[in-house]
Amino acid sequence: MKVLVSPMSIEEALESVRGGADIIDVKNPAEGSLGANFPWVIKSVKKIVDEHNKLLSATVGDLDFKPGTASLAALGAAVSGADYIKVGLFGIKNENQVFEMMSSVVRAVKDYNPSAMVVAAGYADHSRIGAVSPLSIAESAYEAGCDGIMVDTAIKDGRNLFEFMDSRILEEFVDSAHERGMFCALAGSLSWEHIPLLKDINPDIIGVRTMVCENGRNSMIKQDLVAKLMASVR
Repeated sequence: MKVLVSPMSIEEALESVRGGADIIDVKNPAEGSLGANFPWVIKSVKKIVDEHNKLLSATVGDLDFKPGTASLAALGAAVSGADYIKVGLFGIKNENQVFEMMSSVVRAVKDYNPSAMVVAAGYADHSRIGAVSPLSIAESAYEAGCDGIMVDTAIKDGRNLFEFMDSRILEEFVDSAHERGMFCALAGSLSWEHIPLLKDINPDIIGVRTMVCENGRNSMIKQDLVAKLMASVR
């Protein structure tokens, strides 16, 4: 299991890489769960990531069904140096829209950098926002050419992933990716008590922020907490 950590600043990015995180994820929580950050921020973090031989992830937003907007945003992330490009299926209602959206994104990204990995991101609390269920996205994402799928929570109100999808359902989600040759990531206000469950489910990647912050989601990521998480996972 790789560990993805989501810093909000250059200082936090340094704490994350020094703590040993596998993937550094650039996002902008002010614009949502998978809010997009600015190209110059992604480029700055890319320099840090490359110096420490890590991988860079970037989100492009909690998006409505606008394939053109999504593909242009994803290309911007790729040009800025992202190894993983995550697209939030926030306003996506069905499998057909997943395919149309993600096939446009994949084409835009792969035409620029064939090695960049495109990730379709569903939401565990999809019923709260009227979005497609994450359990319905695997086949369309695969047909669109995505490299992976993930699940997060859309509304950050303290409720975590396991409150919306239990271990059995999450195993089904992970399997839906692996059966099609894609990787799978799990995120959504994960905490230390979830580590044993996550090890049993065994996704390829877990995404965290709050659990490696010194005092809640909006406080500072600390190197020692990242290191503690890496030791717990490995």
